[in-house]
Amino acid sequence: MDISDWRKKIDELDRRLVELLSQRAHAAHEIGKLKRGVGMPIYEPDRERAVFNNVRGMNPGPLPDRDLLRIYERIMDIMRQIQQEEIAPKARGTEHANHRARSAEGSDRILRDSGLGRRPGQLRNYPLWAGPTHTSFAYRN
Repeated sequence: MDISDWRKKIDELDRRLVELLSQRAHAAHEIGKLKRGVGMPIYEPDRERAVFNNVRGMNPGPLPDRDLLRIYERIMDIMRQIQQEEIAPKARGTEHANHRARSAEGSDRILRDSGLGRRPGQLRNYPLWAGPTHTSFAYRN
């Protein structure tokens, strides 16, 4: 396969990822409704720990577990936000920021306990830098 073929493959994979993420967001929204109905909290550390363990167990590579879990940290942050908006749709500004901070702190404990030490919502800073030519770019830590 040449680069064009690989890019077409990536485009198709991205299409499928968007579709699956949309389905996951819909499920999170529905769970938010159910949580609202029974007064459950949005943040459930045991459930997040189970999700992290589940995806780590399914990971065939080559993506390292720590990177996969960083992706899932962000997904979980966004899904909690969707649930928060379902439970308290008028929660904006400080109240919303406080909720996100509490959720991130709890997830930080889960990931620290797992030995990976990443924190949801705290994505690594990946500044772009120009490589040997102005058209090649790479991420650096």
